[in-house]
Amino acid sequence: MAPKFGTSGLRGLVVDLTPELVAQYTHAFLAACETGSAVRVGWDLRPSSPAISKAVIEAITAAGGRAIVDGALPTPALALASLNEGQSAIMVTGSHIPADRNGLKFYTPCGEISKGDEAAILAQLGVKLEGQGVQIDATGDAIAAYVARYVNGFGADALSGLRIGVYQHSSVAREIMVDVVKALGGDAVPLAWSDTFIPVDTEAVDPATRAQLAQWCDEHELDALISTDGDADRPMVTDATGKIVAGDVLGPLTARLLGAERICTPVSSNTMVDAMPEFSDVVRTRIGSPFVIAAMEAGGAQNVVGYEANGGFLLGYLADGPAGQLPPLMTRDCLLPILAPLYLGRKAGCGLAELVAGLPARFTATDRLTGIATDISGPFLEGLSIDAEARGVFFDEMPVEQSVDLTDGLRVTFEGGDIVHLRPSGNAPEFRCYVEADNKQRADTLLATFLGEIRALLS
Repeated sequence: MAPKFGTSGLRGLVVDLTPELVAQYTHAFLAACETGSAVRVGWDLRPSSPAISKAVIEAITAAGGRAIVDGALPTPALALASLNEGQSAIMVTGSHIPADRNGLKFYTPCGEISKGDEAAILAQLGVKLEGQGVQIDATGDAIAAYVARYVNGFGADALSGLRIGVYQHSSVAREIMVDVVKALGGDAVPLAWSDTFIPVDTEAVDPATRAQLAQWCDEHELDALISTDGDADRPMVTDATGKIVAGDVLGPLTARLLGAERICTPVSSNTMVDAMPEFSDVVRTRIGSPFVIAAMEAGGAQNVVGYEANGGFLLGYLADGPAGQLPPLMTRDCLLPILAPLYLGRKAGCGLAELVAGLPARFTATDRLTGIATDISGPFLEGLSIDAEARGVFFDEMPVEQSVDLTDGLRVTFEGGDIVHLRPSGNAPEFRCYVEADNKQRADTLLATFLGEIRALLS
């Protein structure tokens, strides 16, 4: 399968991401987009990332550009640095996908590339720029500014008294998470550092990992446990029992702390936010941060935030944190939706479980089937989308269909409130299933049922 360019930048098998291909996309980005005074380059910890980054840097300098090399750091830290300095950025990461794959994420001085930028980059493929550029090794200022954002915004005692496990694995933020917890007064317990890349998907955590999280919480007497995906733009948070708090629950809690007026979130996110009285302006989008950003920029509200079901949080304004201001960051971030719920729970004198129990009772579950090509899943889903009779057969055990939403994939709401949402991944041979119900057991049952149905039909 050839590398694919779209919502998450360029993605493909490592063997296909040749220096020539990387140079083509880098030159197309330089030709198509405003890049500011320099292009910052960062990467995650998968084995192939340093070599691909070297190809990016060489392409920038061969085009006469100025490359600032930030090294291994979180995607949101690189994006924050580029925004602060009026520079662009290229992040080498495959995010949560397996180590045999990798990719590039592109940022202009204004933030993530838009869908219009994507089209412009594709139009410039094949252009070769020439010049004499320069490579500059950064001094760690991007990581320092990223950490300072939370220390200044939350204060030195924000997590005081909390014992927090940090599942480090191969996350590029594994040391940063420990440093931030300590800087905010918490007791950080580092866990499971890995020298081998582990493709942690915060939306699809396997049963063995869930059991391990619960075991760590019990063994180390933790108040919570935190982690991220590979490039640290998606959070993972558990309560004291090791139960994962879904990303689209962390999002509303974070928005509540910040006093947000307008929320932009994909159609797949938990509908609890629609029932929360403090949010009267909730906008639903297609899945993917460019669509969330476009909705944030289109609205008239000043205090606008966005989040995805995976937990990545976008802040669109200068917000007031518990101890100071939090600068805007219009790209998915992991730390803000980790810290805000932990702080809220501590302030309320309760754990995360009790904090979540006070929200409207809607429960989501999601997982994915791997190895399913889009040329198989696409026609299957299109058939269900346009044929009510076919849907009736596929959903024959469900209550009466109440509504169908085709914003992104097929999302069906049934009488009684159950929701099943089917969608092929946009950047990997995966098929995702999202479900929602009024209780967790029902949500888990729906997920298992329809993953089994899809596996039987498409595998």
